[in-house]
Amino acid sequence: MFCKDDFYTFLYGQKVGNSEAPLFLNIRSSNAFIITTISIAIFTDIFLYSVVVPVLPFALTGRAGVKEEDLQRWTSIFLSVYGAALAVGSPIFGWFADKSSSRRIPLLLGLLALGGATAMLCVGSSLPVLIAGRALQGLSAAVVWTVGLALLSDSIEREKLGAAMGYMAAATSIGSLAGPLLGGVVYANAGYYAVFSMGFAIIGLDIFLRLMLVEKSLAQQWSPPTENPVSLDSSVIRDSSGGEMQAVPATTVPTESEKTSAKPLPKWTQHMPPLITLLRVPRVLVAMFGCFVESTSLASFDSVLPLYVKDTFHWTSSGAGLIFISLVIPALFSPVFGGISDKFGSRFITTIGLLGAVPFWVLLRFVDHDSIGQKVLLAALLVFIGLCISLVMAPLMADIDHAVALEEKKRPGSMGKRGAAAQGFGLFNLAYALGTLIGPLWAGFVVQNGGWGTMGWSLGLLNGVCAITAFAWTGSRIMLKGKERSEGAVV
Repeated sequence: MFCKDDFYTFLYGQKVGNSEAPLFLNIRSSNAFIITTISIAIFTDIFLYSVVVPVLPFALTGRAGVKEEDLQRWTSIFLSVYGAALAVGSPIFGWFADKSSSRRIPLLLGLLALGGATAMLCVGSSLPVLIAGRALQGLSAAVVWTVGLALLSDSIEREKLGAAMGYMAAATSIGSLAGPLLGGVVYANAGYYAVFSMGFAIIGLDIFLRLMLVEKSLAQQWSPPTENPVSLDSSVIRDSSGGEMQAVPATTVPTESEKTSAKPLPKWTQHMPPLITLLRVPRVLVAMFGCFVESTSLASFDSVLPLYVKDTFHWTSSGAGLIFISLVIPALFSPVFGGISDKFGSRFITTIGLLGAVPFWVLLRFVDHDSIGQKVLLAALLVFIGLCISLVMAPLMADIDHAVALEEKKRPGSMGKRGAAAQGFGLFNLAYALGTLIGPLWAGFVVQNGGWGTMGWSLGLLNGVCAITAFAWTGSRIMLKGKERSEGAVV
């Protein structure tokens, strides 16, 4: 029978009194269920972000009274508000999540914010309400990403974390594609409110899964989990003799020599949130830079690709939307790429992805007239660019967690009582949000002033620069003969 202790256990996510074990505990606390729940949460967030794009002109002109000549300006503001809220909220909610005794409460709060934002966008008939709804949507995304990825870090063994992050990257890509496509089709055939009805149905599924999820820390209070929880001591670094260059595996812990050589933190940082300490770790900064570059690359297409194919190939909006499938399909292989990084380390797969994208960005300049061959060339180049982006994102997401864990090992207590996984992912999310803000501005400005080809080689150059930093710092550090360098050293 469901007693009061059972209710409080369900509500707080911690065992209270003599509460009985939840039904289907082993399934609800399994890696597969946790990965599925967080993947769907991220899909829901991205889907609801993008599903309003096809109906945005109607909402602004028909409901908010925006004049046609002001539509472009308010559309840009409307899209930018989401990224700004995401950037502001990610570090804050990351800190809050690491202070909370359970990941469950922040996730549920994020769900409430997402439902409220969707309702505001659905019924809003003025610019302030619509802008506020979009801002609340960005804040809910900050919660989903930071807390959701931190929950994965708590639950998944580190040697499997890259593959788990791959599912998150795949969910992001599927949501970003399905949102505009379904939004446009449903709006054209069933109207404005039907678009949001679809969103509320997906939120209902998300509510059910989040309420059913049981954290492994809670499951352990009744019985040992079916899968081993994450252990920071799952592997040990061994220095090899000799002076050749070697890479330390991403999932390992520091050697004794690294521990003794680690510099103490400055006094002014010792009472600051752990994210301040993380901002002094080169490995974290490089992961943030890589995320910024990939986010900038993806967002740049949002502002220039539809207009370019319209002008060059004379495509309608449907064709302009379908061309994005070429970018999204490679993301379905993100779990595979994440698994490769788990096995072989993240440095080389990340470097290959960044460096490999350079020629494809440059080759975009040869798409310059209307023909079947040119359309095939564009689609092929977008597939290869999407493939290179997929090679990078999942390994970098896992590398953030490895860097936080290693920093805690080298300086015990510096990351707080519960660690700083959520704050690490908050910084990662901050970099992603900045990319979504800068990417469209970068691409739009360069195309307008230098042309399509200049946009391609400029973003190729950005990827090339990032490849250098990724090779030097991603996945640990490079050790040279006679000189030990710790990736956790402060700068």
